[in-house]
Amino acid sequence: MESITTILSSDQERLVTMLKALGNPTRFQIMAMLAECQACITNDIVLRTPLAQSTISQHLKVLREAGLIEGTISGPATCYCLNETNIRWLKDQIEHWLPNCC
Repeated sequence: MESITTILSSDQERLVTMLKALGNPTRFQIMAMLAECQACITNDIVLRTPLAQSTISQHLKVLREAGLIEGTISGPATCYCLNETNIRWLKDQIEHWLPNCC
């Protein structure tokens, strides 16, 4: 059995960042909403939650910084969608992370 170290590779750090972002129930639900709708403006997301716009914006920022979503400015609004390349990377990493499981 391998010992646990505190030094992570850059890919492991990236995976940890993505998983931390997804570990919040609100952000998890935002991801599910974006997967279903393909794209949403910030106000659409706000209207589907009981949270303030500033709180949703903070959650979107965390998801964007983790590389899970991307936003495009469309007039006065920002339209968010999943970052498909990074989502595929995440899926591949999880498969490689637990190769002997399931």
